[in-house]
Amino acid sequence: MNVHQFLLILLARKKIILTTLLVTVALALGFSLIQSKTYKATASVLLNYKGVDPLTGLTMPGQLLPGYMATQIDIISSKNVALRVVDALHLANSPAVIEQFKDATDGQGSVRDWLADLLLKKLEIVPSRESSVVEISFKGADPQFAAAVANAFADEYQKISVQLKTDPAKKTAAYFNEQTKQLRDNLEAAQARLSKYQQEKGIVSLDNNRVDVELARLNDLSAQLVAAQAAAIEGTARQGAAGSALTSPDVANNALIQSMRANVAQAEGKFADTAQRYGRNHPQYQAAKAELNKVRAELNAALGTVSRSVGANAQVLRQREADLRAAVAQQKAKVLEMNRARDELGVLLKDLDSAQRAFDAASQRFSQTRIEAQSEQSDISVLNPAVPPTQPSGPRVLLNTLVAFLLGTILGVGLALLLELLNRPVRSASDVKEMLGIPVLGTIEWNLPHGRARGRMGSLRSLMTPRRLLRLN
Repeated sequence: MNVHQFLLILLARKKIILTTLLVTVALALGFSLIQSKTYKATASVLLNYKGVDPLTGLTMPGQLLPGYMATQIDIISSKNVALRVVDALHLANSPAVIEQFKDATDGQGSVRDWLADLLLKKLEIVPSRESSVVEISFKGADPQFAAAVANAFADEYQKISVQLKTDPAKKTAAYFNEQTKQLRDNLEAAQARLSKYQQEKGIVSLDNNRVDVELARLNDLSAQLVAAQAAAIEGTARQGAAGSALTSPDVANNALIQSMRANVAQAEGKFADTAQRYGRNHPQYQAAKAELNKVRAELNAALGTVSRSVGANAQVLRQREADLRAAVAQQKAKVLEMNRARDELGVLLKDLDSAQRAFDAASQRFSQTRIEAQSEQSDISVLNPAVPPTQPSGPRVLLNTLVAFLLGTILGVGLALLLELLNRPVRSASDVKEMLGIPVLGTIEWNLPHGRARGRMGSLRSLMTPRRLLRLN
């Protein structure tokens, strides 16, 4: 079908097209006129969302921000907000509303849910482009009621936004409260174990001064033991040498021994001189010999005394060495015991410190979440409250008429094409060739009878009707 054929069809079916158009426009106009007037009230809310929590200071990741506006729109249009609006306006308490509910649902279901669904059907939420303003509109037959519902939706949305933020914080605060109590018990148990261990081990102070003192004492005793060991070795060597009076330095260097040796030498000289003068039986010989024996006996007694003195000194030195060795062993055991106690005390201190840190962290988090749960701050603020509209928003008679005119034109043209397809007559020479499959040799011009002048459509028909056509194949 070409443009020429399409125009011929429109011209032939103009009555059907015009009738369809007029009927459609008349129906739309009548429906618009009999409709009751509706009023639209709009409340604007501002979403002051900066992505930073006012309490914690945490920044929301940037990839989560694009879905924030869509989430808020879903919250406004949720059933929960609608139910809160019903309760705030006390709509479910009206006897007339209850009667309408029974007539509409036969008493099945809840009047609150029925009213919430009705409110949501007439609710319109439009976010502003490139801004954080959201417009909440409600349509109703009463302008005062429409404004009240729009404002109620804005208020309840603001309240539920606070509730949605504080409810998780309250649950978190309750959890941290239980954890804080348990961690406090752990801290007290760790402190009790530390105190009991200090009492059992006699640890008065937690510093390392006592260990340092005991360690210094051990080092001092060790040094004394080394010196005593050297002195004992030297005393033992002198004791062994004291057995030989000729080689013992203690005997040789003794002043009494030296004096007595001098006396023995003098007595020996005197005895030798007497022995040369007198015989053995001479009284002077006997006296000189007795004196020599006496001096020698005294010398031997002195040598024995000096030897015993050196042995006693060696014994004392060995006893001191043994005492120091025992003291060193005892001090070493004491230091080791203190080190072991200090290690065990260190473990208890670490447990106490770990319990203290866990308790402090939980307490800080509990305080923060408790403050957050009690916060009534909202990111939502009412920018423009709804006011009762003075002009109705519907029905739109002119818009409905224009839409009906367009729709009627489309329906008329569609009906004309449908009738043309069901019963297609010959309207042009090309139709003859297409429908009958025979060549067109010529056409005869046909004029209106009785010389009727062409009307408004004459010019159009003259354009669509071929004058003369002769085709030879």
